[in-house]
Amino acid sequence: MSKKEIGAIVVKDGDRVVGIISERDYAPKVILKGKTSGNLAVKEIMSLNVIFVNHTVNLEECMALMTSQRIMYLPVFENNNLTGIISTGEVVEAVIH
Repeated sequence: MSKKEIGAIVVKDGDRVVGIISERDYAPKVILKGKTSGNLAVKEIMSLNVIFVNHTVNLEECMALMTSQRIMYLPVFENNNLTGIISTGEVVEAVIH
């Protein structure tokens, strides 16, 4: 993730979203427990409660949701298809410009 500068990855099982992994999941579930990535399954570190939005939601609503749920990444769907992920930084930047 860090090599590709990716902050989060949505985990799917076929067409169904089953989790999300971010750098905030990785540190406490891997590094702080003395484990290594090579000996862990994705399901052991992903967050299961994926909060997402429809592509029609405006930026202020995204910011409010991300703040209230204390999440850094928000998957975006259109017609039940994952179309992208937005980060807190991207939302803030778009709102102030």
